[in-house]
Amino acid sequence: MKTQRLTVAQALVKFLAAQFAERDGREERLIRGVWAIFGHGNVSGLGQALEEYGEAVGLPTYRPQNEQAMVHAAIAYAKHKNRLSTFACTASVGPGSTNMLTAAATATVNRLPVLLLPSDYFANRLPDPVLQQLEHPTEHDVSVNDAFRPLSRFFTRITRPSQLLSALPEAMRVLTDPAETGAVTLCLPEDVQTEAYDWPEAFFAKRVWRVRRPVPEPEALAEAARLLKEARRPLIVSGGGTLYAEASQALAAFAEAYGIPVSETQGGKGALPWSHPLCVGPVGANGGSAANRLAREADVVLAVGTRLGDFATASKTAFQNPGVRFIGLNVAPFDAAKLGGVMLVADARRGLEALREAMKGHPGTSAAYREEVERLKREWDETVTAYRTPRPEKKEMAQAEVIGLVNEVYGGRATVICAAGSLPGDLLKLWRPEDPKAYHLEYGFSCMGYEIPAGLGVALAEPEREVVVFVGDGSYLMMNSEIVTAVAEGLSFTVVLVDNRGFGSIRGLQMSLGSPSFNNELRARDPQTGRTDGPPVAVDFAAHARAMGARVWSPRDYRELEEALQEARKARGVRVVVVPVSLDDRVPGFEGWWDVPVAEVSSQPEVRKAREAYEAYLKKQRRYF
Repeated sequence: MKTQRLTVAQALVKFLAAQFAERDGREERLIRGVWAIFGHGNVSGLGQALEEYGEAVGLPTYRPQNEQAMVHAAIAYAKHKNRLSTFACTASVGPGSTNMLTAAATATVNRLPVLLLPSDYFANRLPDPVLQQLEHPTEHDVSVNDAFRPLSRFFTRITRPSQLLSALPEAMRVLTDPAETGAVTLCLPEDVQTEAYDWPEAFFAKRVWRVRRPVPEPEALAEAARLLKEARRPLIVSGGGTLYAEASQALAAFAEAYGIPVSETQGGKGALPWSHPLCVGPVGANGGSAANRLAREADVVLAVGTRLGDFATASKTAFQNPGVRFIGLNVAPFDAAKLGGVMLVADARRGLEALREAMKGHPGTSAAYREEVERLKREWDETVTAYRTPRPEKKEMAQAEVIGLVNEVYGGRATVICAAGSLPGDLLKLWRPEDPKAYHLEYGFSCMGYEIPAGLGVALAEPEREVVVFVGDGSYLMMNSEIVTAVAEGLSFTVVLVDNRGFGSIRGLQMSLGSPSFNNELRARDPQTGRTDGPPVAVDFAAHARAMGARVWSPRDYRELEEALQEARKARGVRVVVVPVSLDDRVPGFEGWWDVPVAEVSSQPEVRKAREAYEAYLKKQRRYF
């Protein structure tokens, strides 16, 4: 057996460069490159290996400004590539590595692949405690990196070179498994990274990992088809798995064949264009009137590629039909079984195709039901248009109208990115996508700070696509540093920075639950009251973004906003449009509910009133077995 003498880090680089993913005959490089912030824990190990071998083997290195941000960029890239390609991310010992924890959770919660390579203490333990090493009085082998264990779908620590031979193939298997994927963590002690070993040359041969498309079991398929044939008011809930499986055409064909309306989750929006006659919009807590009214009386719900989180189910109040049954079409059995559903464990595309075939000859839903769906959709579209249409006579711009204007200027094929605050709920209701990749929301973890790094990831995944990053001022203040990275890489996208002077979403939620505004607005501390209810803190976001290399516009009304967006769309590089909006002009809910507990006792009358309303909704919650 021929061997090659390399360090552990050098072998890792060469191995990753030879890994590919394949689905439907299309190959993608599995690891597109490496995001790296170097410190003493990895600069002489992985840093040296990437400098010597990385570019030569097609594994470029990217330098971000923040470790959390680089993982966000990697998972946004993976999301846009339908989980067929991702990045590796390396950080130094201690805080560099723990900075990746939040993003690791974001990846795993959202079922998105990313390879994490946190540096670790010396395996030989001779210089203990090395700088930034955690010491524990009873667990000598514990490391801060053990915090990655519950956040990772695969975790290991490489303490001897030979362990890489078995750990790396297993890591690649998890990354490419649509049911198991998420954060994959290989902890690398800093001394082990530099150790040499005689590696079999076959270890570095090209390997193609086929991303599986499982088909449903015949018995489960027959039961699901029977339920749908018997249904009088069926409803489809489409989630992110529909998009990852590239099942948009199969979804449209199935829905059209049997006249079944399609509702959307945050992850599944865009699977059908908003104008499709059977696309009834979002369902659940942030849903629209059409989907929520259909959900309330649905007798069979086909949940395609969705985790069925509390927003999609309106905290289990959306489906009120006493006899409602669920069919979970999902590649992951864990998700397919939710709400007591018939488990149709399969790839979304193949599952929909099989269902369509199994129901052949069935006439589908009644004419009356189809007419009802058409009416509800028409009414919902009219409602959306009304909220999107600018009202110039108003003193302040409204977030809903800003969304509508951006959508009109950039069209329905530009990718809109968002993650947290009030923007995701408004975008879910109001953004009108015309392409499966036109809506990119991280709402599994709703991680503040995801937005701008995600702009990098999508721009790297598809450089020719127009990208619009929507970010609130609160989230912008958490993670704006990657504007610098985007400028350095010559990437192009537009950031629409919506300034409502603080954490406006949580302020609205707080006040809806009976409490007065407290500690959410961006205000100075009042020395008289001791509270943060002093004068507003003025932040010059335009000057800040400009200082990092972005082109900036600061429109004051809708006319200036439209002009700014038109100019930004024609420009290159990072463009930031700072838009001040009303703190109180909000889009209402549409018969959806979200379970946020209200204080059971309080001296405040508004809190007591909110508690009464909360208890009324609790009576509507359903239990599923």
